[in-house]
Amino acid sequence: MTETNNFYAVIMAGGGGTRLWPLSRRKRPKQMLHLFGEKTLFQYAVERLENLFPIQQILIVTNELQAKELKEQCPQLMANNFLLEPQAKGTAPAIGLAAAYLQKINPAAVMAVLTADHFIGNENKFIHYLLAGKDLALQDHLVTLGIDPTYPATQYGYIQQGQKIKPSIKIDAFHVVRFKEKPEINEAKSMLKQGHHTWNSGMFVWKAGQILQEFKRQIPETYQLIINIADKIRKDEKFFIDASMWEKLSADTIDFAIMENAKNVVVIPTVDLEWNDVGSWNSLFEVLTPDKDGNVIVADQQINLGSQNSLVHTGSQEKIVVTIGVKDLVVVDTGDVLLICSKEQAQDVRKIIELLKESGLNQYL
Repeated sequence: MTETNNFYAVIMAGGGGTRLWPLSRRKRPKQMLHLFGEKTLFQYAVERLENLFPIQQILIVTNELQAKELKEQCPQLMANNFLLEPQAKGTAPAIGLAAAYLQKINPAAVMAVLTADHFIGNENKFIHYLLAGKDLALQDHLVTLGIDPTYPATQYGYIQQGQKIKPSIKIDAFHVVRFKEKPEINEAKSMLKQGHHTWNSGMFVWKAGQILQEFKRQIPETYQLIINIADKIRKDEKFFIDASMWEKLSADTIDFAIMENAKNVVVIPTVDLEWNDVGSWNSLFEVLTPDKDGNVIVADQQINLGSQNSLVHTGSQEKIVVTIGVKDLVVVDTGDVLLICSKEQAQDVRKIIELLKESGLNQYL
């Protein structure tokens, strides 16, 4: 195994996962689901990291509600692999707390901030990019992994590349000119046409102490609260975080709060990573192999007669799903909810979440 004494993985695993509703719910978000293959997205995320990190150097940031099942899914993780947020405050406080804790236990800590719910097909390339990021982080860069954009997406952030840097490793990396979060369609088209832009994968590598300095410079009140919380973390069988102090933190994302105005940021444009954020039902057409008619079927029993380019997903072994002559549909049956929508409007399931809340139908969230 490559030398990783000071290298830690931090998996962000506390998301609610509304974009794959109704399969993804509050108590069972996307990372806990079997969407493809024999394992959940979380199990795949931990498994690919075990090729690089000792298990005791993998930290999971999540909440009490989800931690129990995540632990059951990966029994090799101990209770003290989990850093539990008392309540959701966004990625900035979560990453800041992980950084403060790691610096406390190891002042030389370098941390890779990673996701629990993305598909990564080329795991060897993934490890290669993490090690490249570590080398750049040791040169005092804040490193982000970029994804080559394939269409003018409005659901991703974009990173504009500047001057190429010359690291000590054989890999392309560029100074970051700017971050642009979720642009309007015309701007997304313009950036795609210009080139020199990547999607923001939400994966980062940096020294724990260095990212904390950015917190101190840009959001000093949050920084001080995080440091105070980390100082009071006590470790028995698991970590305990002061909920009353955590409640005082302002909710924010790492991109808006820190990265847009951070210093010395570089991007590694990844190639052949086979990455997908599995951010909508449409994304399953990209990570699963459609049949000859373009259909993706995740069901024990399904009969299709003349249907094309449609998705059918059901976990029921008793129910048979029959489609006749449908085209470009998404059909998801979870027993208590049946979703039928056009592929074109698959992103709109998030709007249904708001309608359910307004209608007091919280049992379906």
